[in-house]
Amino acid sequence: MTGSGPPPNPHTPHPPPSPDTPSSPYTPIPPNNPPPPYAPTSPRTPSAWDAPYTPPNPYTPHTPHTPPVPSAPDSEAPDPRPVPLDRLRLPSDPSALYQELRAAHGPVAPVLLDGDIPAWLVLGYRELHQVTADPALFSRDAELWNQWPRIPDDWPLLPVVGRARPPVPHPAGEGRTRRAAMIADALTAVDPARLQGYAERFADALVDGFCARGAADVIREYATVLPVRVLAALFGFPPEEGPGLAAAVNGDGGTDGGQGLARAVARLLERRRRTPGQDIVSRLLASPEGLPDDEIARDLTSLLTAGHQPTADWIGNSLRLMLTEDRFAASLFGGRRSVVEAMNEVLWEDTPTQNVVGRWASRDTLLGGRRVRAGDLLVLSLAAANSDPGIRADRTAPTGGNAAFFSFGHGAHRCPFPAREIAEVIARTAIEVILDRLPDLDLAVPPQALTRRPSPWLRGLSALPVRFTPTTVVGPEY
Repeated sequence: MTGSGPPPNPHTPHPPPSPDTPSSPYTPIPPNNPPPPYAPTSPRTPSAWDAPYTPPNPYTPHTPHTPPVPSAPDSEAPDPRPVPLDRLRLPSDPSALYQELRAAHGPVAPVLLDGDIPAWLVLGYRELHQVTADPALFSRDAELWNQWPRIPDDWPLLPVVGRARPPVPHPAGEGRTRRAAMIADALTAVDPARLQGYAERFADALVDGFCARGAADVIREYATVLPVRVLAALFGFPPEEGPGLAAAVNGDGGTDGGQGLARAVARLLERRRRTPGQDIVSRLLASPEGLPDDEIARDLTSLLTAGHQPTADWIGNSLRLMLTEDRFAASLFGGRRSVVEAMNEVLWEDTPTQNVVGRWASRDTLLGGRRVRAGDLLVLSLAAANSDPGIRADRTAPTGGNAAFFSFGHGAHRCPFPAREIAEVIARTAIEVILDRLPDLDLAVPPQALTRRPSPWLRGLSALPVRFTPTTVVGPEY
């Protein structure tokens, strides 16, 4: 379950990121002294950044203003113009744009969020490590944000930032740590055999649903359904509620999707208070922390949505790489690389969680040559850090199982290790089952016809049409 903080909306969750501390030291990035942007010293090929940009409609059009931008380093050079983060929605492969951002601005770039709200985008591996390893200087407390006076009640990124307006109470400091520990304990207690069994049962049942047709969209019919079905079973939802929960989480339940999910969680809490079981919800209810039901319900909803979409994208991105990259597919199907190693490669090359909000500076500081002011927001670019040339000079070289990526975050607020293990079991089982059941699986469209969901936060396919030799079902539908 990847990602850090709540998603933009319940149907496009923003998974909590969080790997373990990188297992190998990184190579220091050399000092960055780029020429002023948009005035290159030598000709270059025009890129997406050169296209005209029309800013979003201001929220207060009757009061024109020039939006503040993050401070530039002490220098006589003009401040590089900030880049609208929304442009990262556009490219099919954002890695080239991350590289150009790094060349123009260095490892920490000024960006604009919706409504011309300024922020910093942390691109460098070393700088991201510094930010995530120092929770005192770079805090998770959104109350520190110096832009709150400019944020309207209907700002679209409020769910991402994690604070509603007007303010609502939420645990902080020691209370937040205890609550995170309680959730981690409940996830740790998940029986591995039960988890594997759920993943295999639901994966087989989903393949049964399309294996006789000889064609399918494995994103819509498989990858975006399996994680939520498995998580729902681990939480304690009865099997018959699984399809409805999957529809609600994926936005297929209409306008009532979010409300339907909330009602289902409330019913589950009521049932498990009366009759506890061997599931995550029962463990949370039995915790000595004694949290009220409404707080547990919020945690459950966040766990379900934040754990589902990144895992679904991990499955989809892995299958895409297997079906479109000859070098990758030959290594995998030739037996020289395991599915786990392949999935590890995907986290380096095509991580589901691209950018994460975030951290807030608790005082004025310097980061990557930039003067960051107290209360400035830092957006963590996990994808850009994973492709930093300071640690990956040759991106064509296989990573060989190196797990020093930032795809699950880092530091005190990384994704809990048991959550990462659950996500890996679900994704690995999904890939192993479909490759075993449909051994001649092949892409049904040209690779260039594949499209991504437009989002600067999560990276996943809109569809992945495949074809294969029709086969028979293997068992009943669960």
